[in-house]
Amino acid sequence: MDLQEAQAHLANLLRVASDAFHKVPGSAVLVRYIRSSYQNDPVRSAIELVLFIFFIRYLLSPSYSTSKENYVKLTEEEIDELVDEWTPEPLVAAPTPQEEAELEKIPVIAGPTGPKSKLANGKTVTNLASYNFYNFNANEQIKDKAIQALRTYGVGPCGPPQFYGTQDVHMKTEADIASYLGTEGCIVYAHAFSTISSVIPSFCKRGDIIVADRGVNYSIRRGLEISRSSVKWYNHNDFEDLEQVMRKVVKEQAGKKLTRRFIVTEALFETTGDINDLPKLIELKEKYKFRLMLDETWSFGVLGRTGRGLTEAQNVDPSQVDMIVGSLAGPLCAGGGFCAGAKEVVEHQRVSSTAYTFSAALPAMLAVTASECINLLQSNPEILQQCRDNIRLMRAQLDPRSDWVVCTSDPENPIMILIIKPDVVHARRLTVEDQERLLQECVDEALANGVLITKLKTAPIAKHTSLKDGSYVPTPALKVCVTSGLSKKDVEKAGVTIRHAITKVMTRKTNNKLGVPTA
Repeated sequence: MDLQEAQAHLANLLRVASDAFHKVPGSAVLVRYIRSSYQNDPVRSAIELVLFIFFIRYLLSPSYSTSKENYVKLTEEEIDELVDEWTPEPLVAAPTPQEEAELEKIPVIAGPTGPKSKLANGKTVTNLASYNFYNFNANEQIKDKAIQALRTYGVGPCGPPQFYGTQDVHMKTEADIASYLGTEGCIVYAHAFSTISSVIPSFCKRGDIIVADRGVNYSIRRGLEISRSSVKWYNHNDFEDLEQVMRKVVKEQAGKKLTRRFIVTEALFETTGDINDLPKLIELKEKYKFRLMLDETWSFGVLGRTGRGLTEAQNVDPSQVDMIVGSLAGPLCAGGGFCAGAKEVVEHQRVSSTAYTFSAALPAMLAVTASECINLLQSNPEILQQCRDNIRLMRAQLDPRSDWVVCTSDPENPIMILIIKPDVVHARRLTVEDQERLLQECVDEALANGVLITKLKTAPIAKHTSLKDGSYVPTPALKVCVTSGLSKKDVEKAGVTIRHAITKVMTRKTNNKLGVPTA
């Protein structure tokens, strides 16, 4: 092929390409742009062409060099050596010696839980480690109702609420709780712990503001973490600090887009046993335009003339509390939890609360048990008075008479939280670990003498570092759960046994860290 033929062939290819290009939509606009650009500024056209070519090359080139090896070659022996040396990250941290000792000494109850329980080793003990405050666990009327429900509805609903898991007994229990508390509505959950930790993220989202007491329990902390809201902490039961935090929040939000603001706290605090001041909370929430979530897990069925909780005990209209959360698994001897409030608050949770939507419904037997216990508390308020009489007897044996511990619980709280006196801690320079060890020895000594008590579980809160709360660590404590199922003589005897066990442990020479004279 000579030069003329080659030129003709090339011209033909360019003409075919030009015809194909002109058939592309928008090609005429592009041609006019290039012509006008070249006439006005040919240098710019050249630069644009270079950038276009670079862009195409960048898209087609690999993200790493293929012309050379950019890694270190290892011999087979080196590879085997590295594999042998590698150890996987542990799934969980190794238990501490204190945790191992506790796990080895967990008592196992054989048979029903009651004021007097039989352990797997055959020993019968006075059980002061159970939330069976009114001995409903042995109530024949409640047991008959539960057995009847079991025969009628079976073992479980085998489905979540709203998806063929809701039964008529669930609706009745919700209506009974709402009527008992005096709220518009109520929703029942299948698991007590998951109730508050699911209610919080149902209403609080990213960007919302939550003001919470530093002393709240672990389930609340989980809910705060899941919600991803901005959490502001105030000192435990310090309403001056609470108002300062609320005032600061309002000031920071002035002129900005309106955000939802919540106060989250407990009625009776799990870690300290003390009581909240609900009228003051209502005053502050209305003054600064906050909503209030009140966890009544430990006060529902306990406080008030008929056990309605903190609202009854402090004469507050339940409608002034936006959300009342409680448990059916404690004094009611059933299971699950609930959230009571306005109708729209309840209905919102039926479609947005994860623990409600994605869990099997509460077994019908437990729903019936909860309703029956509520009916008993309403019709027989003296049940609560019997328990409160036993609380006074137990406190008389422990708090004023013991040189080593002090009770931080409210006088009507059947869960007595006993901490080592601050002056003892200071004098002996006891660390948190020292206190945990001493209290576990007190538990073991009491059990050896026929009284079953337990220790406050502080590890979950102490190790929960995802929320910046100033590294709040609950004070190690003993838990003594009083029940009306014991006679006055049994209560006094158990109190003496616990006091003597504490004294014996604290006066051991091995536990006197600095050789300080015993009291």
